[in-house]
Amino acid sequence: MLSIVPTTADLPSPRHGLRENWTQFSLLVLVNAFVGSVVGIERTVLPLLASTEFGIASQAAVFNFIVSFGLAKAFTNLFAGRLSDQIGRKPVLLAGWLIGLPVPIIIMLAPHWNWVVFANVLLGINQGLCWSTTVIMKIDLVGPKRRGLAMGLNEAAGYLAVALAAFGAGYLAATTSLRPQPFWYGAFLALAGLVVSTFLVRETRHFTTFEARQSHTHLSATEQPTFASVFWLTSWRNRTLFAASQAGMVNNLNDGMAWGLFPIFFSLAGLSLAEVSLLVAIYPAAWGLLQLVTGIMSDYVGRKRIITAGMLLQAVALWLIPSTNGFWLWAGASALLGLGTAMVYPTLLATISDVAQPVWRATAVGVYRLWRDGGYVVGALLAGIVADILGLHWAIGVVGLLTFGSGLLCAFVMTESAPDKH
Repeated sequence: MLSIVPTTADLPSPRHGLRENWTQFSLLVLVNAFVGSVVGIERTVLPLLASTEFGIASQAAVFNFIVSFGLAKAFTNLFAGRLSDQIGRKPVLLAGWLIGLPVPIIIMLAPHWNWVVFANVLLGINQGLCWSTTVIMKIDLVGPKRRGLAMGLNEAAGYLAVALAAFGAGYLAATTSLRPQPFWYGAFLALAGLVVSTFLVRETRHFTTFEARQSHTHLSATEQPTFASVFWLTSWRNRTLFAASQAGMVNNLNDGMAWGLFPIFFSLAGLSLAEVSLLVAIYPAAWGLLQLVTGIMSDYVGRKRIITAGMLLQAVALWLIPSTNGFWLWAGASALLGLGTAMVYPTLLATISDVAQPVWRATAVGVYRLWRDGGYVVGALLAGIVADILGLHWAIGVVGLLTFGSGLLCAFVMTESAPDKH
């Protein structure tokens, strides 16, 4: 039987570096753009679809599609990292695309909101497998010295694609209808991602074996610690990994809130669907674009200060949204929120990569992404409940307070991890 994963003997000796592996790295950036686009289509359309076509009035009920997405993605991240350590990166990537293909079709044809919730379970699995794997593969290729740059490029591609897809889907919905037109676009993107991943992307797991030998780690190239030991080390025992995991969780807690509440908040303020689409797109656009700068900055000035400042800046931006009024003020606050998120997102991934050893790094990334994307669940539940009881303004403010606390925790608990910046 022909194996998808080549053996180490079949492959040339790897050379780490962005320049040395620019072709495969660029393909993985493209694949991550497809991954981001598939989820970006939902950010404008689904919250509005819930109220207009399915008649759902409760904010907590609207948020259940984000809860299902977050749960599925969080737990898939956990196993995606371990699986990619055991069977290789590419099989995990392909499995993710196969699971994601039906999602746009299910939403297009859904006769009941529960079908949309089920589609988001599949979408969460797709995102967990595909996004986790593209992150791990880029870390494999680039080596230890430019991880911040690599993560900046990866997350920039993904979240710029989220922004463009959110705006494009909102424009299609405004000029045609909320469905099916935006979701035909999603079906095409998922198919394109599968084709590129199948025929052009190569396996990268052998790069970790080479790095382990070069770094003279105390583990052999094939020896791995138990899953449980990596889980507890990443989640609690190592102070820096713990700080990164909680910051990732709170970061996505506020993103889950923004995904579900911002379209409704801006729509209730009297803005048109086109204006809402633009505001919803500004946040991930700033997030995506600015990661090109913040990722590489962390390689030179260190991780800790950028993470701490980014979390505090997000809190300020969140407090500005309910306390101001008008399109341009909200646009500025959304851009500020994107800047704060851009400072945090690639830098947290680089921190995990700095601390974890090569042979169990993918597993540690999976554990981190479990906690990070678990934030979608906590954020959706918290924001939905607070919005139903106290209103939208309070929901946004409470999430801002949690984000501020997370930034302070990073300042006091985290240890600098960037090479040569300890």
